[in-house]
Amino acid sequence: MKYDFDEIIDRRGTSCVKWDEAPEGVIPMWVADMDFKAAPAILEAIRKRAEHGVFGYTLVEDDYYEAIISWFQRRHGWTIQKESILYTTGVIPAMSCAIKALTMPGEKVLILSPDYNCFFTSIRNNGCEVAESVLRFSRNKDNRFEVNWNDFEEKCADDKTTVFLLCNPHNPTGRIWTREELQRMAEICHRHHVRIISDEIHCELVMPGHRFCPMATVDTDAIILNSPTKSFNIAGLQIANIICPNAEWRRRIDRAININEVCDVNPFGPVALKAAYNESEEWIDALNQYLWDNYCALCDFVAQNMPLWKVMPLEGTYLVWVDVSQSCYTVNTYCDSLMEKAKVWVNPGTMYGEESGEGYIRINIACPRSRMMEGLERIKAVTIYDK
Repeated sequence: MKYDFDEIIDRRGTSCVKWDEAPEGVIPMWVADMDFKAAPAILEAIRKRAEHGVFGYTLVEDDYYEAIISWFQRRHGWTIQKESILYTTGVIPAMSCAIKALTMPGEKVLILSPDYNCFFTSIRNNGCEVAESVLRFSRNKDNRFEVNWNDFEEKCADDKTTVFLLCNPHNPTGRIWTREELQRMAEICHRHHVRIISDEIHCELVMPGHRFCPMATVDTDAIILNSPTKSFNIAGLQIANIICPNAEWRRRIDRAININEVCDVNPFGPVALKAAYNESEEWIDALNQYLWDNYCALCDFVAQNMPLWKVMPLEGTYLVWVDVSQSCYTVNTYCDSLMEKAKVWVNPGTMYGEESGEGYIRINIACPRSRMMEGLERIKAVTIYDK
């Protein structure tokens, strides 16, 4: 089946965070939200459920768990036991519940910085401190970001560090951690009695030539947070899962889910998940190819028109991490200028680490190619290379 990712869909006037928070005339390329229709099987499943007309409290039944187990087994070679799965409303609530369950206020949660901005708030909201191990940029490995292993182990060895919160694939740098890297992370964490929580919400957004490895296939004690919402563009339907094989940790997380009152899901979330995992594999493969073609088009445009930009390799996600330090004094000022003069909204890297993100911007390329190219043309028109 052919899917039309080139279709322009007007999202204004739909209470859309991405578009309705943007001033008129602005192209939003910021929040991690795609401008594509959901997979046909999901749309049909939602339509059928809506036609029933009654939307009461929702029971999550066996076929929900079967869909999850089947998907991750055939797609990623990961065997999940039904009893390990806890459902909730989203990955951020799941993250907060896991942190609440496994830490005491005042302890440290380690992250790889720059990192998804909600990591910082979730950690702090639970009374913990953020410990940042800053990724280093390696020009010897195709301009990829990699872990500073000495610093990572030093942070894990701190008696106050009790949890490592991983983002895999990594937002915002676009890395997909290799099995060898995950094994090394797990070995260091185990050596220092640090528990691992892995946010894997972007795990289906994998570019050609790369393969996603679930942390749970490396460390069977790891707690995994995942959801089809990011990959299948159904975030508003609010459904996510925590996979925790450890019975005692799972009991504590389940208690936190109830304390935080995120234990009930809406009628459409389970329906959409089943349609995604059971019937939409071809769609996600086509999406990934389209995203890769968008990335290649962006790289070509930058090379020809904005040569001082350095585009990082995209291994996973649809979020492109770009070094623009040669085009601006500070990235916040640069992004403000792009909003005002180019009418393009991108995220400054400082959202993901005040120091580690300076000089970078994050661009969302999950939109029709014509719209992405229009945004890039606008940026080109106002970008000054001489600081």
